[in-house]
Amino acid sequence: MALSEGRKAELGALCGQFRETLIDILYKAQSGHPGGSLSATEIITTLYFEKMRIDPKNPAWEDRDRFILGKGHGAPMLYINLAQRGYFPPADLQRLRQFGSHLQGHPCAKDTPGVELSTGPLGLGLGAGAGMALGAKLARKDFYTYVLMGDGEIQEGVIWEAAMAASKFKLDNLIGILDSNGVQLDGTVSEIMPMGDVKAKWESFGWLAITADGHDVASLSDAVDEAKASQGRPVIIIAKTVKGKGVSFMEGKNAWHGKPISEDDYKAAKAELAGGK
Repeated sequence: MALSEGRKAELGALCGQFRETLIDILYKAQSGHPGGSLSATEIITTLYFEKMRIDPKNPAWEDRDRFILGKGHGAPMLYINLAQRGYFPPADLQRLRQFGSHLQGHPCAKDTPGVELSTGPLGLGLGAGAGMALGAKLARKDFYTYVLMGDGEIQEGVIWEAAMAASKFKLDNLIGILDSNGVQLDGTVSEIMPMGDVKAKWESFGWLAITADGHDVASLSDAVDEAKASQGRPVIIIAKTVKGKGVSFMEGKNAWHGKPISEDDYKAAKAELAGGK
């Protein structure tokens, strides 16, 4: 069902709030990954606040939807959503990447409530997600498994092995989402490893490929609805995004994949985000 204008405004306001929180906690930590967290803001927020069937009071609920952050360096934005949904106190965010904190640089399923899979090495998430989706089929469960990947990540061969398996087993309860911002650690995707027609690639592996505006919550919501309506094959949502979205001097810059935020940059980012409300 299409989002109402009021609901779009609510989710948009949350995304703005989460971007500010992200800059705060990464500045305090003096480490982390701003670029890919900012590009995934609307994607993760739309899932956790609109689309996924979850119960923060019962993280191990058997019938919950699963979310896997394949691009594990985007963990700060995942943590912000988990905290706001009630998996752990928002005050914990202030201890991001500190010794003894359960909020590590990459997600840890052992220590962090709401994290389904420990990720960091790129490419692992889709195979694990396919396994979860197949397990659901075998157990006759109706939950969905969502896997968020980066477009640098899909250069990994293991992604395409998992894609073949998901197609073979007709995993229509598996929804991949590609955070397609066109930039990776060392440069642009086109410079490092051009992927050509990504939509056609996924389709050639037997997936339904849907495109969406990755910074438009309504477009993302509609894409998820379309994915759920598909039967007999897995679905990939190719979400067009901007690395560093919301902070102009970070946008499209590979330097901001994992660069610490200086005091001057912090003040400039905060002022820009506050002005965008």
